[in-house]
Amino acid sequence: MVPRQSPKEGQIGFLYLPPIRVQGISVAGEQTAVGIPEYDIVFDIGLCPRPVISAKVLALSHTHMDHVAGLPYYFSQRYFQKLPVGKCYCPKPMAEPLQAMMRTWVALERQETPFEIVGLEPGDEVEIKPNTFLRAHASSHTIPSLAYSVVEKRKKLRVEFSELPRERIRELRLAGEEISNVVDVSLVAYTGDTEPAPFLYHSDFVNARVVITECTFFDPEHQDKAKIGKHIHVEDLRSLFAVWKAEHVVVVHASRRTMLSFARERLNDVAGSRADSVHMLMDFRANRKRLELQSLEFDSGEHSDVSSENNEIG
Repeated sequence: MVPRQSPKEGQIGFLYLPPIRVQGISVAGEQTAVGIPEYDIVFDIGLCPRPVISAKVLALSHTHMDHVAGLPYYFSQRYFQKLPVGKCYCPKPMAEPLQAMMRTWVALERQETPFEIVGLEPGDEVEIKPNTFLRAHASSHTIPSLAYSVVEKRKKLRVEFSELPRERIRELRLAGEEISNVVDVSLVAYTGDTEPAPFLYHSDFVNARVVITECTFFDPEHQDKAKIGKHIHVEDLRSLFAVWKAEHVVVVHASRRTMLSFARERLNDVAGSRADSVHMLMDFRANRKRLELQSLEFDSGEHSDVSSENNEIG
């Protein structure tokens, strides 16, 4: 009997959610690496698929193997390809152990691969692109963990000046008047592995344009398993969908044991009228069909550009 061919592994999930792309792999217990190329960032790095290597910033939610195993390869490949040293952010208690792990590779590879690993605490924020910041949030998992948001800081005209003509506003600005406030615009929020916790109701998550959330358990009888492992069960999303204003919610971290059709059915149930805006990163068939429709709309001129908000100061 001729043996069956090994199953295809490592296919990249892809979603175009204008103006960003969400791409990567996420299978609970195996690997998670989710990238947003527009912000040069990857959340977690369980393995290191090719698109991850070009990202300048890594944000680790925690250091379970399926979320961190690709880190040495990431630094090594950037060095091999003569790219600048990437920067990895992680929960502060795990920074030193990760640095020690990287140092052990010196003896194994007989080379000193440059790396940069920085620990963050909840509330810390770092600039990853001009006026765009990575902000850490206190998640709740079985080991030290963080969730993240990508926030753009914009200058917005103060309300009391909103009705004035442009020339008058210019005069006030030249006279030294403070005419604007800095406002946070939450672009992307990433839960990482977590049980339901207060950070999920933080304004960065409530107002994010795109939320990337783990959902590991879908079976109604597995709510206790979710609590033990400190993961999100699909029923936990019901209350979150009621407050999250996101244009899109991307679900990651489903188990290979979960049938995709069953997970989609459960998601549709808890999402209700929002079901069309909820996507599974690893639902290749649905995402490919969606991308094909987007291409047709673009070719026919039915697409619309994303415009900036009113009263923003350049």
